[in-house]
Amino acid sequence: MHPLSTPLRLREVELRNRLGLPAMSTYQADPGHLPALHWHLPHYLTRSIGVGLVIVEATAISHEGLATPDDLGLWNDRQTEAFAALAGVIADQGAVPGLQLSHAGRKAGRTRPWGPGRDAPLDGWERLGPSPLPFAAGYPTPRPMTTDHIEATIIQFAAAAGRAATAGFKLLELHAGHGRLLHSFLSPLANQRTDAYGGTFTGRTRLLREVVRAVRLTWPGNLPLVVRLSVRDFLPGGWTLQDTIRLAPLLADDGADLIDCTSGGIARPEERPTGPAWQAPYARRVRRDTGVRTAAVGKITTLEQAERLLVDGTCDVVLMGRQLLVDPMLPARHEPSLAPAPYRRALATTGAADGHLPPEL
Repeated sequence: MHPLSTPLRLREVELRNRLGLPAMSTYQADPGHLPALHWHLPHYLTRSIGVGLVIVEATAISHEGLATPDDLGLWNDRQTEAFAALAGVIADQGAVPGLQLSHAGRKAGRTRPWGPGRDAPLDGWERLGPSPLPFAAGYPTPRPMTTDHIEATIIQFAAAAGRAATAGFKLLELHAGHGRLLHSFLSPLANQRTDAYGGTFTGRTRLLREVVRAVRLTWPGNLPLVVRLSVRDFLPGGWTLQDTIRLAPLLADDGADLIDCTSGGIARPEERPTGPAWQAPYARRVRRDTGVRTAAVGKITTLEQAERLLVDGTCDVVLMGRQLLVDPMLPARHEPSLAPAPYRRALATTGAADGHLPPEL
């Protein structure tokens, strides 16, 4: 059996293979920050064909945590009921339904990243952050969080995790990357507090660790918990890869089962490297140096690339984002038996058009 087609067991959940869709925001929520049934159901159904895991896009734990007014949210019963339909269509295709919980922090309240005024801050939005430091020029200065704000946020993460379990999700991811709230507390570039939630490594990691522990009280113990980390900042004086290597085992002790290794996003402007599978070395280092399971992301566009990352021990699972957005049938073309019955004959007769992996996947 090829590594990509090998099942992966996380707690009591088994992924049928090592390929997944990471959380990819689509900014298509209905009023009330509900999943739009005409958009989200077919979107996630088709991207569940042939993969082992689908993580539904960044979902806010509170209204002030929304990155844009078009984001999904999970803080009331109506939203919970709507999310159950999403978890159901993913599971029906044989993939494990996952959900990413997020608080946008000082990046909250912006427009969608396309159209007029794209990715611009909106008026009338209170933004919260560790310190009064804006995300970028032209962005409002966030309100420094009080201990009451912090305690409320921890409770909101835990409550949203419980709602995700009620909705039928089997894997949960906490977004602690790309400059969002949990990442901003980790990075000295955004966190200049002098209280128990800042200053030292222990202080700056405290919020994330408390969130993980609180979520573990409401998220079922038999289901896996993932943390998405920006494993390093690309600006001087920021969070480093060595910081991540120090933090990962602590998160595992707190109840995390896998680190989804992304990078950057703490502030603008920043310059990041790029290229095929360019972030995968971060997953390799974290896995090698800590023993904690990892996911690799970043310009992974072929199944051959994904296979190599698993063969050489870079990661435990490969999350392929943009390629699966535009080509959701890629896995099924290599294994038609993973497709819905109405598609199998067409896939079998057209063959595996892209790539040369063996038919097992």
